[in-house]
Formats: sequence, C-alpha cells, structure tokens
Amino acid sequence: MNYLRDADAADTVVARIVAEGGEAVALRADVAVEGEVADLFARIDTRFGRLDALVNNAGVLETQMRLDAMDAARVRRVLDANVVGPLLCCREAVRRMSTRHGGRGGAIVNVSSVAALTGSPGEYVDYAASKGALDTLTRGLGQKWRRRKASASMACGRASSTPACMPAAASRDAWTG
Repeated sequence: MNYLRDADAADTVVARIVAEGGEAVALRADVAVEGEVADLFARIDTRFGRLDALVNNAGVLETQMRLDAMDAARVRRVLDANVVGPLLCCREAVRRMSTRHGGRGGAIVNVSSVAALTGSPGEYVDYAASKGALDTLTRGLGQKWRRRKASASMACGRASSTPACMPAAASRDAWTG
C-alpha cells in the first residue's frame, strides 16, 4: 500500500489486511514524482517478488472554484497527481505484469469519478478533466492488454463527502456566482 502523508492511516489499513490473513506493507512515495514511483516499485519487487495487481487510487482535489480563478500551478498539481502519477504507476505495473516483459498477467484498476462524466462545472473542472484523462488511459490499457493475459478496468465513484472533499465543500460559497 502506498501513501504520501498519513502513515498512521496507512499502518491501520495494513494492520487490518494482515489481521484478515493477507500480506501488506505501507510504502511512502509521491506518485507524481517519477523517481519515487520507480523506487516504490523496486521496493515492491524486493518485498513481494512479483506484482499481480495495481489499484490506482491516489488523487488530489483542490478547493472548489471556477476555471477563471484557477492558476497553472493548481492545474499542474491536479494533473500531476491524478494523471501523471497513475500513468507512471501503470507503466511500472505493465513492465512487471505483461507477458511481453516476462510477467504472468495481472490486473490494473484505476479509480475514477463521476466528475469525468459531469465535468463538475463551476467547482472542479480541473479534477474532472484529470479523471477524464484517467478514463481514457484505462480504456487504452484495457484494449491493449486483453492480448497479454491482463486487464485494466475502472472503478467510478459518485460524488461524496469524503475527508478529501470536506475542505472544498466547506468553501462552496467561494465559487458560486
């Protein structure tokens, strides 16, 4: 399991997996940084020997605002975490799981959002665009990987009040109008 900031939460998840008879380890890495992704997968190789599945669930959601108020730094943060990170992780997973590279197949699940379909007008259009890009990546991987004993699929959640959404929801009045 990869995490960026909350080691305690990651350790709690790992403990639950182990308590249920599974095997897990918490590894810190910023998936938007290529070197950290390569190191993350190298540590997975060392610990587990092979990779069977990847779930891309990392992502960022910034404060709600209209597009005309967004700056390029915000858009880059969102795209780096929500598009570049999953692309890098998929690349590393393909290098390990694809039969073309000596792997035995596997599965990739990219966690998307209904925002990719709605566009999240007036609130998170940058986030919605990033999830649309993730959906396209998933479709492309799925079409290519069918021939290599592997699959790529998407889990698409609905809008919700998760901890990641709460700060943005609290500032909802900032973007209306």
